[in-house]
Amino acid sequence: MAQIIDGKKIAANVKAEVRAEVEKLRAAGKNPGLAVVLVGNNPASRVYVSNKEKDCAECGFRSYEYALPEETTEAELLELIDRLNADSSVNGILVQLPLPKQICEQTVLHAISPAKDVDAFHPENVGRIMIGDFQFLPCTPAGVIEMLDASGIEIAGKHCVVIGRSNIVGKPMAMLLLHRSGTVTICHSRTKDLAAQTRQADILVAAVGKAGFVTADMVKEGAVVIDVGMNRDAAGKLCGDVCYEEVAAKASAITPVPGGVGPMTRAILMRNTLTAARNAAE
Repeated sequence: MAQIIDGKKIAANVKAEVRAEVEKLRAAGKNPGLAVVLVGNNPASRVYVSNKEKDCAECGFRSYEYALPEETTEAELLELIDRLNADSSVNGILVQLPLPKQICEQTVLHAISPAKDVDAFHPENVGRIMIGDFQFLPCTPAGVIEMLDASGIEIAGKHCVVIGRSNIVGKPMAMLLLHRSGTVTICHSRTKDLAAQTRQADILVAAVGKAGFVTADMVKEGAVVIDVGMNRDAAGKLCGDVCYEEVAAKASAITPVPGGVGPMTRAILMRNTLTAARNAAE
């Protein structure tokens, strides 16, 4: 049976480290803060925002929530972002996605100051990740790397296969694995004979967004399987992209859903906010 990579435990360690550093900043008269902007009343987004507020409290950050109505215009949201960019008490700005259809996500994300872009979505930060000269790392991919490191799993020289090519997970995940000297294959909906590709993976990262997409016949014996998916099955139960039970019987290590990558994403957000606060204090 596979080693279960405990994201909750690793995330707790990351947040404890962040809290210790935040206490040093506060002792020096700095009070770091994270602003979270929520537009509309998407129930899942509401849960995510509430969890981020709890993380801020746990790590010692001030938390500023801006809950805007569904009918908020793009201009109104951009005006708020301009104010937050100029506010020295706010070190990090996070706009919860998805946004209502009348607002262009790209325009909004590009409006956030790169120095406060704790999601690492701004083109400047994306470019820095590409060349390896970064301040912030995208939260989910960086959380995956942290989990591998904490579990003693070597990346260098391994064949790493990423299923999914989104800007938020797939592409940056591949880049971070490449920075760590992994040999990387990116698979997607147009990949021919997907299973033949995934069976070559020493480290397989599933970021598809389809419940139970990865089955045991797609996994090499002894592979490390990282499940980034966050889905609901037919019974409404939270599940990942991987058929957990059957793949766990074949893998050497695997992340559960829930309790795997999810907590790590939020922990890295706290680390990015700390980085932004340190940079502002210099």
